[in-house]
Amino acid sequence: MQVLVRDNNIEQALRVLKKKMQREGVFREMKARKAYEKPSEKKAREKSEAIRRGRKAARKLAQREGLLPAPKRKPMPGRPQAGAR
Repeated sequence: MQVLVRDNNIEQALRVLKKKMQREGVFREMKARKAYEKPSEKKAREKSEAIRRGRKAARKLAQREGLLPAPKRKPMPGRPQAGAR
């Protein structure tokens, strides 16, 4: 994993690195490896994760087909609103 440091801005580079590690699942894996997980617990966790992924995929598909309303977008701080001029 590689992060470029621009203008000696270490804080920004650390934020970018943390975000990349979060997306890759590094923190989740470190937490999982911290303690032993019984095979039965691992099986139950993986099954619930698979169910969650399936529900999310079905929800996204229903939104794309117009059966469910799309989620409302949160306004970004510091950005002008689409309707405000």
